[in-house]
Amino acid sequence: MGNVLAGLKKNRTKIWVGAVTLLLVFYLVVSFQRSVLLLTDPNPVAKAIGAAYLILPAIGAWALVRELLFGARTEQMAKVLEAEGGLPVDNLQRTPAGRIMRESADAEFEKYRIEAEEAPDDWRSWFRLSCAYDAAGDRKRARASMRDALKLFREGSGTA
Repeated sequence: MGNVLAGLKKNRTKIWVGAVTLLLVFYLVVSFQRSVLLLTDPNPVAKAIGAAYLILPAIGAWALVRELLFGARTEQMAKVLEAEGGLPVDNLQRTPAGRIMRESADAEFEKYRIEAEEAPDDWRSWFRLSCAYDAAGDRKRARASMRDALKLFREGSGTA
């Protein structure tokens, strides 16, 4: 039983992603079904709403696939960095509640910003910069930096 609990704790993010994915797939299926029902209605307004409603599952499916691929590729890069010993060390100061202290994250951020400026073609520096942005609370720039890292990773096949 202890091994099962340890496995659940280790993979809780993947479990949550799976649960949210299943809920979204359920929503997309129901949306698709409702749009088909509206399309079969003889009323032209219902048909128009059904056609418009058909777009939602398509956009949702596209977004779901895009986010899952982003997560899988990010995990792949993290495994490569971990094997190389290049993952950033989480030694940031935290509040009693466990949140990262902004001053600590900002101080650490500068190191990774300089590294990315000095090696703009190295996906590893962009990956670490993304982690620093995330620690500093800037999720938008963290995702942008991770997309840059992913682009460089794919161009270089993940090797130096």
